[in-house]
Amino acid sequence: MLHIVDDEETIRDSLAWLAQSRGIAAAAYDSGEAFLAMLDNAMAFDPQGECVLLDVRMPSISGVALFDVLAARGFTQRLPVIFLTGHGDVPMAVDTLKRGAFDFFEKPFNDNKLMDRVQEALTASQQAGATAAVQARLAALSAREREVLDLILDGKMNKVIADKLGISMRTVEVHRAHIFDKMNVKTAVELARLLK
Repeated sequence: MLHIVDDEETIRDSLAWLAQSRGIAAAAYDSGEAFLAMLDNAMAFDPQGECVLLDVRMPSISGVALFDVLAARGFTQRLPVIFLTGHGDVPMAVDTLKRGAFDFFEKPFNDNKLMDRVQEALTASQQAGATAAVQARLAALSAREREVLDLILDGKMNKVIADKLGISMRTVEVHRAHIFDKMNVKTAVELARLLK
């Protein structure tokens, strides 16, 4: 999903049309406040990836101030920001890129180059989402399950794991089953691929 935040209706409409011509779903917001209100009510990030096209100069909350809010919430990996400006200067562009913006385009911009970067940002967002999902699954493991997981990843058999941890083989089997269930895998090979 591409989120377009710009106070000019014609810009919002043309960017939404441009995105849809590339098969990218788009939603438009006339202010930073409207975008933040949607974000506060959103249930979850789109697993297909999300990106924000953000105008630098808007009334009330500027694009840079909105970016700072997103960064403070830790959203800039899952929600990469591409700045658009008709008034940009090189120091502003460099500063926003150093602080984690995905890119910076000056109006007028090349439509194809902009949409290429949007697609790259959506891919980066999707990958960040997949990584976050794996991290959440890992966080659901108990300390003992993490110990068993590490030994499984080292290629140890149940008997070796049991001896090393001083527990029964049956307990190792139970931990292994819980790990596979929580990590949503069926084999140790799938687990290794997921965590590589």
